[in-house]
Amino acid sequence: MTGLSTHVLDAVTGLPAPGLTVTLHDDAGVELASAITDSDGRIASVTGGDLAEGIYRLTFDTGSWFSAREIENFYPEVTIAFAVVDTTRHHHVPLLLSPFAYSTYRGS
Repeated sequence: MTGLSTHVLDAVTGLPAPGLTVTLHDDAGVELASAITDSDGRIASVTGGDLAEGIYRLTFDTGSWFSAREIENFYPEVTIAFAVVDTTRHHHVPLLLSPFAYSTYRGS
């Protein structure tokens, strides 16, 4: 399976982050897709299809997500740039989120 998925976890509570808006842009800044994490903090298919080779950016609307929960936060958004080199591979970009820090890695 190729394509792009994401999973957002609230690192403070150890629970998924449902209802968080995620937007995908290409290297030119053109919006390609937008979706909202489900009850498990996942978006199974951000694009609904395959990605071509190139540089992409996933932007997570963390400020709105935290504000809706009345949680003070430092990052109004988190943008993760990543490269698609192997178009036969599925790309998974997880985000571990807290109000004052975040981390990510290349998932599978």
